[in-house]
Amino acid sequence: MAWVDLRARLLVFTLVVASAQAADKLTFEVASVKVSPPIKPNDRVYLGPARGGPGTPDPTQITWSYATLKNLLITAYDVTPFQISGPEWLAAERYDIAAKVPAGATKEQVRQMWQSLLVERFGLAFHREPREFSVEELVIAKTGVKLKDTAEDLSVAALPGPPQVKEGQLVSPGLVNMMYPVVGGVRKVHSMARAQPIAKLAETLGNYLNRPVIDKTGLTGRYDFTLDFTLRDTSGPADALPESASDPGLDLVAAVRQQLGLILVRSRAKLDVIAIDRLEKVPVAN
Repeated sequence: MAWVDLRARLLVFTLVVASAQAADKLTFEVASVKVSPPIKPNDRVYLGPARGGPGTPDPTQITWSYATLKNLLITAYDVTPFQISGPEWLAAERYDIAAKVPAGATKEQVRQMWQSLLVERFGLAFHREPREFSVEELVIAKTGVKLKDTAEDLSVAALPGPPQVKEGQLVSPGLVNMMYPVVGGVRKVHSMARAQPIAKLAETLGNYLNRPVIDKTGLTGRYDFTLDFTLRDTSGPADALPESASDPGLDLVAAVRQQLGLILVRSRAKLDVIAIDRLEKVPVAN
């Protein structure tokens, strides 16, 4: 009897603790989540990050159009795309989200609110596990860094909305990648950044290289830079590049070294991965 009574007491205690933790969860005051309408041919839609929230002129309202669950997970848990393991539709299904943020909330608290939204509206369940990756370490070249400290007013560097490009120049904070048509098996890319941290550069490089890029530069500022490089079209045969295009321009690794004064060094590293156990495509109704 004593053993049964002890187990009952432990169960009650566990339930009380779980209830207290649930009550302490940070949530948006109001959140609307809807499946995004289909994108029709020639539609101009914003596929960028969320707009508004702490640090912007609209700190209590966040809108996110055509958000993918993969980007929601990246934002909620502060990880790279490579640290999300789940079904392919995570990066395909899109949602329109409008959320009201409690006054005075911090960016970290909003991150926790995204976590709550994923659990409550999409039934998220996951576990963490370490996995070894082939990575690139981003370090400063012996010749010195060639990034330019931004002259942008950092108090407005987090303005909502997409970066503004005028006459081929980036005129507001952000990072824009302009890709040109494939010619002779090569695609040229022109990247422009204004008031961006190294973390954003590392993320962009990782997307192009299709493996994690880990910032080892120690640089903590925000920078303006441009980066011009070429990507080989790997969808065709290996000899798709004609002899006339033997010097199409710098590849990404060489461009980073020559134009930014940074080096990419191949290495291996263990990263903490979020492995999805359960996640629903259709969100719980508003």
